[in-house]
Amino acid sequence: MFKKLLLFEILIIGAGSMISWQFPEKKALVDEPTEKLYTQYCASCHGEKVEAFVDRKWNHGNKKADIIASITGGYPELGMPTWKETLSKNDIEKLADLIVENLAGVEQYKFANKPTTNVFTSEGMTVSLDTIATGFDSPWGFAQLPNRDYLISDRKGTLYYVDQKRNKTAIQGTPEVMSKGQGGLLDVALHPQFEQNGWVYLSYSKFKKDGALTLTATGIVRGKIKNNMWVESQDIFESLPYTKTFHHFGSRIAFDKKGLLYFSVGERGMEKDFPQFTDNDNGKIHRLHDDGTIPKDNPFVGKDPAKFHPSIYSYGQRNPQGLTLNPFTGAIWETEHGPRGGDEINIIQPGRNYGWPVISYGINYDGKPITNISKKEGMEQPISYFIPSIAPSGLTFVNSDKYPAWKGNLMIGSLRFNYLNRCVIKDNKVVSQEKILVNLGRMRNVELGADGYLYVGTENPGMVFRLMPKK
Repeated sequence: MFKKLLLFEILIIGAGSMISWQFPEKKALVDEPTEKLYTQYCASCHGEKVEAFVDRKWNHGNKKADIIASITGGYPELGMPTWKETLSKNDIEKLADLIVENLAGVEQYKFANKPTTNVFTSEGMTVSLDTIATGFDSPWGFAQLPNRDYLISDRKGTLYYVDQKRNKTAIQGTPEVMSKGQGGLLDVALHPQFEQNGWVYLSYSKFKKDGALTLTATGIVRGKIKNNMWVESQDIFESLPYTKTFHHFGSRIAFDKKGLLYFSVGERGMEKDFPQFTDNDNGKIHRLHDDGTIPKDNPFVGKDPAKFHPSIYSYGQRNPQGLTLNPFTGAIWETEHGPRGGDEINIIQPGRNYGWPVISYGINYDGKPITNISKKEGMEQPISYFIPSIAPSGLTFVNSDKYPAWKGNLMIGSLRFNYLNRCVIKDNKVVSQEKILVNLGRMRNVELGADGYLYVGTENPGMVFRLMPKK
């Protein structure tokens, strides 16, 4: 249909990008399929998924007339080319319609009002909020003890013991953390045989000095609590290499049915190659025995340790802040942050590559594409993904008769849009979703307690609530 394409290197700043563009010599035919138009003329600069492209700052307006004007006349001085000599008016209008249609996908997450009641109604369930504890910076981790008291970690660096009367006591002697950026005291989990051995596991941002530099890593430690003191502390993991960054620590903890310990380490937001190479710990899910030793059946055991770190269970992750056991199947499920779009839900399988940053359904925060592909042979596809990004944090399965309409559902906290995302799962697929607890706060964590109740932790304000079903 076209003569050979000419390649022009241009800047595309009108919508926030800078990348090479393929510019055709001749005008497109009228009535091309809209998706084909977007792929051919827009995707190389704005990303493969138009849904991700629209989730951005619009410098020249996002109404249909504004978009038509931007495509037609362009902003050549800013790098946005003029398309009126290349595309027909009909095709320009179709592209504008496509963009406006996808803008609705972003608008659905903009909730105007804060809740005015502690009662929330969803499909088949009504719950009320029972306040467990307040006064946190970020209640990152949660665990319920056999006596139904609680351990709650605050990212600022303190582990709290909260009793049934809601008294909050700081545990002394926990590891010193780097409480900066996204770092701090992160997840908390109990050993599956806690009643017999008393082990508590923490993830946190470790740090060390290198001259004037502060270097950080994700650490896993276990210890016991006696008389409100952290004792018998044992460091069982630190991610290597340390980096100069203060974000993307990952850092959720989960045990499987065999008592093996899984935890996530983010790609540290620094070296994009980290997740795709197994000679480092960043951008990975790791698996250990409860004492920190390596399981013999880990996928890279027996290979050259200089090229394959033996604790690695899966790789190609970006920043996994959700990790949980599916109690119905025994599989480990994970959520990870994409950039702008492309948050993922994954089922973690040994030795598999989950693709970051080679494949992604998102674009970068500045609007530039990260990659032009979302699928590649040898790389796992997520079972579901989010566009726009909801910034998923903690997640848990509902395995309790206290919520009959939600039993079997996957619950995911949204940091960006301040709600709890309910996913209906069938045959390992997300078949429907619902937003609940809308605008309650940045949903940092959701856990199913030992008592069968759901607990959520929010930032702004920093609180932990129990969800009480109403008859």
